[in-house]
Amino acid sequence: MAQRKKLLTGRTRPNLLGGAFGWLWLIIILVPIYYGILASFRTQGEYYASNPLVPPSSLNMRAYKLVIENDFGRYLMNSVIITVGTVVILLFVSILGAYAIVRGQSKASQRLFRLVLLGLAIPAQATIVPLYYMIVKMGLYDTLIALILPGVGFGIPITILILVNFVRDIPGELFESMTVDGAGSWRTMLSLVLPLARPALVTVGIYDALQVWNGFLFPLVLTGKPEVRVLPYSLFTYQGEHGADQPAILAAVIVSCLPILALYIVGRRQLVAGLTAGFGK
Repeated sequence: MAQRKKLLTGRTRPNLLGGAFGWLWLIIILVPIYYGILASFRTQGEYYASNPLVPPSSLNMRAYKLVIENDFGRYLMNSVIITVGTVVILLFVSILGAYAIVRGQSKASQRLFRLVLLGLAIPAQATIVPLYYMIVKMGLYDTLIALILPGVGFGIPITILILVNFVRDIPGELFESMTVDGAGSWRTMLSLVLPLARPALVTVGIYDALQVWNGFLFPLVLTGKPEVRVLPYSLFTYQGEHGADQPAILAAVIVSCLPILALYIVGRRQLVAGLTAGFGK
């Protein structure tokens, strides 16, 4: 009877419990952001003396001015170079690897896929000592390349995993028609795989960019000069011997989040679609 009534009215009972938990989770996420934005507009004295959840009587731009004057442009450019370089290399290598794994006719391609997936089980912290040794021996310490190469290495497993599942969703008849028309592997890749895999490429591009942009371990260990600092590592600049300038730190965090937030807003629709593609089979 209830099902018949549901079909006749076309309505379903609202999930009040799920909605309540959703609003609660949204509040938990928004409160720290709200706190950080308010604190960034306070002076250091007001930060410790006033209620952190009450808006300040006047907006003080001291923290943001300090961030801009403290070589923020250089740190931003370093982060952009490292993020773009890592993502471009990752997408190029991973789409070729995914195509070879999906369309490969030998057992070697499947063994390669299993070997790549082993990288998901290796944490970056477990390899930092040999990685540091190799970077020093190669003469790449204190360079941007020293941050790009590890980012590519640790990003390949998850990137190939997502792209493999997406390429597998492409109907085999399309590959066969390309073969009948005389297209080789490179032609098939450029004319068929790349256009159809664009949502997946956007997805892994945004995901990898987030990981590289927020990376802190590799810049901490593999760089030392201020000229090659990135935005997360530059937060140390606002920490003194006996204390830290909390409003300036929060202002730097907020400003550094804006570029990657803009990237997420642009590709948010394809992010979920690409991550879930291929996992329904």
